[in-house]
Amino acid sequence: MMGRTIFIDPGRCIGCQACVSACRECDSHRGKSMIHLDYPDQGLSVASLPSVCMHCEDPVAPCAEVCPADAILITPDGVVQEADLTRCIGCANCVNACPFGIPKIDLQAKLQMKCNLCYDRTEYGLAPMCATVCPTGALFYGTLEELQAERPGVEVADSFVFGDVMVKTGVAMVVPAEKVQWPVPGGLPIVEVNGVDVR
Repeated sequence: MMGRTIFIDPGRCIGCQACVSACRECDSHRGKSMIHLDYPDQGLSVASLPSVCMHCEDPVAPCAEVCPADAILITPDGVVQEADLTRCIGCANCVNACPFGIPKIDLQAKLQMKCNLCYDRTEYGLAPMCATVCPTGALFYGTLEELQAERPGVEVADSFVFGDVMVKTGVAMVVPAEKVQWPVPGGLPIVEVNGVDVR
């Protein structure tokens, strides 16, 4: 099972943008936020969803696999890094390959930008900036055991189905135990949670 990682709890997100502001404050991000706040039912609902890189494990980082410049590296502990600015050519292959729609292209800089799990912090045991400021705990950094001790009755999904392809991730989504069906980012219905059919 996964170690310390981010758990996204969409039901707790209030759309306050604190995570976006905190991410922008990181020196390594050059004043740009690597986290995105999505509004899946904009105009119909106040629902919001923080979107961070899911750090795909299987298949391993589709964004990195399609990069023609080998600009996206993966650390030994599975963190998918943002594009190396000395190598990225801004082709957007990574944007098209990501099943979660996470990488964005800065058109002016011709550079891919995405969450790298605040690796400059997490490699030293510190929580990512977004999780440290989230007032509701919609972004929780820790182990699965710590999450379940704090929030009894939740389960997590780290496997998502897109058509015929299952993607296993290093970041997980919190799923209330009594409601295992919910839409994944992008609006597709979940038909499996960690390999178990929930239709």
